Amino acid sequence: MSETEESPLKGTEKDGETEMEEENPNYSEELENIQQESKDDDTVAWRDSQEAEEWGRAEEEEEEAAAREKTEEKAGAAQQELFAEGQEETTVQPQEIPKPVISLERLTLTESQSVMSETSSETHGSDELKHSLPSEQSTSLSSQLEFPELAVASSEVGQPSSPEWQSSGELGENADQMPQNELGQETRDLAPEKGQRRQEKRISYLIEEKEVQPAASISEDSLVSTTTEDILFQKDDSGSMYPLTMTWSFGWNSSLAVFYVRDATQRVLLYASAHTVVIYNVFKNKQRHLQGHPNVITCFCISEDRRWIATADKGPNCLIMIWDSFTGIPVHTLFDSCPEGNGIRAIAITQDAKYLATISDAEIQKVCIWRWTLAAETPACTLDLPKEYGFQNYLTFNPTNNKELVSNSKTQAIYYLWYEEGGILTHSAPLLTEKTFNKHVGKFSQSIFHLNLTQMLSATMEGKLVVWDINRSPPFVDGPPAIAPTSLSLPYIKPCKLVHLQNESITVLTTVDSYIVTGDAKGHIKFYDHTLSIVHWYSHFNLSSIRSLSFSKTPATPPTERSNYPPDCTLKGDPFVIRNFIIGTSDATVYHLTADGTKLEKLLVEPKDAICAISCHPYQPLIAIGSFCGMIKVWDYERKKYLFSRIFEKGVGVQSLTYNPEGALLGAGFTEGTVYILDAMSLENETPVPFKYSRSNVTHISFSHDSQYMATADVNFTVAVYRVKVKSGQRVWEYLARLRSHHKSIRSLLFGVHLDSNEPRLLSLGRDRLLIEYNLLRSYRDHLNVLDVHRTDQGSHPTCMIWYPPLVKERFLLVSNSGYKVKLFNSTTKMCRKTLLGPVFGSPIEQMQILPVKTAVELQKRYLVFINTDKVGLQILPVDGNPHKTSAIICHPNGVAGLALSYDGRYAFTAGGLDRSVLQWEINLSALEAAVSLGGEDLTPFYSLVSGGREGKFYRVIVLRVNMAWSWKTIFTILSSVVKESTQWRPEKCRNTFPCQSSLLS
Repeated sequence: MSETEESPLKGTEKDGETEMEEENPNYSEELENIQQESKDDDTVAWRDSQEAEEWGRAEEEEEEAAAREKTEEKAGAAQQELFAEGQEETTVQPQEIPKPVISLERLTLTESQSVMSETSSETHGSDELKHSLPSEQSTSLSSQLEFPELAVASSEVGQPSSPEWQSSGELGENADQMPQNELGQETRDLAPEKGQRRQEKRISYLIEEKEVQPAASISEDSLVSTTTEDILFQKDDSGSMYPLTMTWSFGWNSSLAVFYVRDATQRVLLYASAHTVVIYNVFKNKQRHLQGHPNVITCFCISEDRRWIATADKGPNCLIMIWDSFTGIPVHTLFDSCPEGNGIRAIAITQDAKYLATISDAEIQKVCIWRWTLAAETPACTLDLPKEYGFQNYLTFNPTNNKELVSNSKTQAIYYLWYEEGGILTHSAPLLTEKTFNKHVGKFSQSIFHLNLTQMLSATMEGKLVVWDINRSPPFVDGPPAIAPTSLSLPYIKPCKLVHLQNESITVLTTVDSYIVTGDAKGHIKFYDHTLSIVHWYSHFNLSSIRSLSFSKTPATPPTERSNYPPDCTLKGDPFVIRNFIIGTSDATVYHLTADGTKLEKLLVEPKDAICAISCHPYQPLIAIGSFCGMIKVWDYERKKYLFSRIFEKGVGVQSLTYNPEGALLGAGFTEGTVYILDAMSLENETPVPFKYSRSNVTHISFSHDSQYMATADVNFTVAVYRVKVKSGQRVWEYLARLRSHHKSIRSLLFGVHLDSNEPRLLSLGRDRLLIEYNLLRSYRDHLNVLDVHRTDQGSHPTCMIWYPPLVKERFLLVSNSGYKVKLFNSTTKMCRKTLLGPVFGSPIEQMQILPVKTAVELQKRYLVFINTDKVGLQILPVDGNPHKTSAIICHPNGVAGLALSYDGRYAFTAGGLDRSVLQWEINLSALEAAVSLGGEDLTPFYSLVSGGREGKFYRVIVLRVNMAWSWKTIFTILSSVVKESTQWRPEKCRNTFPCQSSLLS
């Protein structure tokens, strides 16, 4: 467009009209011409579009005429009523949608729309939904689904019109005629009838094509309120969007309970593993993980209907989380439950799941009751317990009254009563001594409410039950009082009886149906009636100490002719009918008992002590796990199937494990200094007698590339070497030599290969900052020769060492230190060639390994897997200090003890040490590469390492100083060039000598 054509458009502004007219005398005439031309163009365009639309609708209008006439009257009447009431939103009844349009029942919920808001205080009534969220005031859900698109469409049209639904065939023709975002503007230019029809098209399009705008076309009901029990194991977790995703948990925290979540067609368990709650389907052999806690879970509970799970942890930023077991979604989180970071020691939930009670893990314990269904962030009431009451570690509600609780320590049982109206939590804790009954009582284990509701029971480690009478105040007999009580009306408990049930320590005390159930230290399970008369017991299973009992929520089936229930202890010998239940024992074994037929099945058999040793097979999907309890267990981690195991003699714990490169042998180092060489497939000894040349824990074990040598390191800073010799035609392992080469703990021990030969080389790295290489060829019996010693650091101490992959021609050793730095050392000269910033995730790297590759193409792109104090991470090589090339996630909050990688590089495994678990992590390299690309190129990723970033004050000061330095450098360069020219100046060759000389001097 020329300048003369632009000026009239600019002249439409008031400030510029006068100036435009002065510059262009024919301004008015040109403006009128342009406006007339635009009107003509709009008219032609409108006629063209109108003709096209009429041509496309000719046949459709004939078919719809009859149907439209019937619906216009009803829709018009409904529309008038809506506008008469002043409603702004247009609601559509589901029954008005004809068959061609997708029905509302077919709308599916996505995960992003299903997550319940933590701050929402609206709850759903149990009358309309079978598994609705419990609340103080039950409110019914709105039965009508609302469509926000209808209001949007009405506002775009500009005037109300009755909705008329059209088929999907008409939608396709209209959608081709103009874009969706131009529908509103186009309808303003059409006649009212055209606008009404276009609005109908708009509404039909928005409802049928729900995938275009899924968030707006779905009802306000969340996935939590609409799900069924089976949806948890119907989710497809194949596509992960994170670099590291937990896929399986080996082992469980046997100090906590295990719950029976589902029965009937599926057998589902609930237990804790490190900072994760695991929902395990036994029949499908699948796990679902509830992740969100930053610390190890210390306690958890489940509601009576097995719907709501409450979990709590202990440590910095501790949390209380409530989960929906049907979907695995966290529905509420309490962030400030313990501002001091002491965590929660005991937790309980009411029978109706409305309230939650917790006891803190501080020196001065605090009892809190939470209205979690109202999304309350503060407790409804609190109570500080005196130190004299002891450390309360068990808590439970009265099953028939959610205002009463009981807790106990080893020496004190406490009864609580909550006055909800006044927000007061009263308690009664009478002191019980041996003088009370003139008998030894013992330490308390668990306490519950008696079946008769007027008494409490406390089990002791002496096999006795203490019976407490509950004296409630008169106003509380028929219900909780409306006002706060006085000191004279406070309820209290008093010991009335001491019953000696058995000789074994009672470790579990619970109730089911009309029975009181106990589990003891010898693995016996006994059932009593309300008079504490024994009815039945299971004592022939040879179980270890009982830690938990969890009964199915499905009542037992009545006995029939085909039933095989055991007889009870009465004279009649009636069938003892009881629900199926889950048994958790102290040796980390979980059993399922089917009452009909008394069938006991082992579901889980896991290590009961710390796990520090893990190793993956070099070419098969096998992982060996060693525990301090002396167990070595081998799993198929692809099929998640236990294969075989071996338990060594008592008092011998497995500290380290390593497969040899061929995968035929498994080297094992033990806590008392013994070294075993085992067959990888049978775990039988390869040597007649194990090696015993150390007096302390064998922390490292390694094989050479040709499996001719094996080296070990122990906590006494000693390196020992073993080798293979052929005797009588058989390969026999024998001891070579050992040397105390370090004066601090040995951090890494690895074999390599000489560059000019195929001979193995051995190196060790210690906390004493010494990198030592040994001469294996010149070593002989009882003499380990040292080739060279080099110092790696001055201030920081090294933490681990590996061989750097051959990304360049030069061979390197990669060493990490406590200062968050990684160094590249020449493998021959041991000279430090480069120092770079390593991963910074709260603590330095403790162990690292290079991710294996499957093809030669992948050799050009290598990755590093590492662990620090509590995290596992992934880094892209080569190392250059780019923070975006690294990703890490919390794996074991109490400390990571070991790392192993699968042979194909798909999985990483971490051992948790004291949390008695091994976690399997799926590696997604594409997600990490995407994060790197988002971080930027060149120097952009490194600006975040500067305080305040590129826009911060520190960066600006650096740039200013650099610019000043360059300015002075430029001045110095100019002066230097002038001086250089002055030395080459010759007066006899210059016509104007004096001015030249003056300028040089100036």
